[in-house]
Amino acid sequence: MKFGKMKSHRRNRLLLVLLAIAGTGTAVGLVLMALNKNINLFYAPAEIVAGNAPVGETIRAGGMVVNGSVKRGKDLDVSFVISDLKSSEVTVRYSGILPDLFREGQGVIARGVLRDDGVFVADEVLAKHDEKYMPPEVADVLADAHKDKPQAGKTL
Repeated sequence: MKFGKMKSHRRNRLLLVLLAIAGTGTAVGLVLMALNKNINLFYAPAEIVAGNAPVGETIRAGGMVVNGSVKRGKDLDVSFVISDLKSSEVTVRYSGILPDLFREGQGVIARGVLRDDGVFVADEVLAKHDEKYMPPEVADVLADAHKDKPQAGKTL
């Protein structure tokens, strides 16, 4: 197909369609790049300990706050350990005001960055908002932990 022998109105229409396709493709590409940068994947403590979580990227980690693990430092610095109630535990460091419902033995989700040494540095900590609610990700982690444990009074 040669552009030189096309009538001008057909050539203009073809160029307009090609420009529209190129513009749409560019817009879709930019949107996908922006969405990819804003995705925060959730990792359970077992996945973090196993090395499945990316180091240096923003992720979400969640589990139960281990009893006796909350240590407050100077200013608003706090350190605590989250667990999946199996054997996997991850130390979380946070500097800021913790949610009112944050306490030991409760489910939390923290957003932040995993360091090379395995410590999770959070920039946001979320706690459940009432006694009956459990974040879905934490509920899944705990359900997996309970599946693996034999229940009291039951024989195998």
